[in-house]
Amino acid sequence: MHSTSSQTIAIIDYGMGNVRSVQKAIEHVAPNDNVILTDNADLINQADRIVFPGQGAMGACMQALNEHGLAEVIKKAAHEKPFLGICLGLQLLFDHSEENFGTEGLGIIPGNVVKFSKSELKIPHMGWNTVNQSIDHPLWHNIENNARFYSVHSYYVSEADTSVVAGTTDYGVDFTCAVAKDNMFAVQFHPEKSQHDGLQLLTNFINWKV
Repeated sequence: MHSTSSQTIAIIDYGMGNVRSVQKAIEHVAPNDNVILTDNADLINQADRIVFPGQGAMGACMQALNEHGLAEVIKKAAHEKPFLGICLGLQLLFDHSEENFGTEGLGIIPGNVVKFSKSELKIPHMGWNTVNQSIDHPLWHNIENNARFYSVHSYYVSEADTSVVAGTTDYGVDFTCAVAKDNMFAVQFHPEKSQHDGLQLLTNFINWKV
């Protein structure tokens, strides 16, 4: 159970992707907390926890972040407070993506994002798949190893420093689907669409003592 003292959870809303479903899922697991959707730097800086969702094309997302003046705000938050990246919010943390003829990411975590290339694979990788937990982590609390989560993506993190890999999924290639570093945790799958285990992961994030 979450404590009765309220905290503010800021979901970064830069105009890309369905952030409402993330908001509803977090409000469900944190009914006593103040959950806000915002692109306001001051509100993000003041929040206790940060959720960074994203979907769509990485180039357009980086452009939107820059237009909203959020790149530096996100970098600061990612180093200072409990921070959860979801879907493109994972990929954007890395140095570079092949998407849109090459897109520079935020460079918070070293590594590259590439497209699924095997011809027999259905792209995007869409639906339920198992997640192998590479490390013990508070965000895996009460979630079975190889639990199934819901994903929709055509690109994946291919080169991540093994010290940050928190989970992997197999889709023709064994790829990094979760990373953890200090106060940051980010996942390729959508916890807000992953039923019980997804809500458990969000609950774990809300209660995570960094």
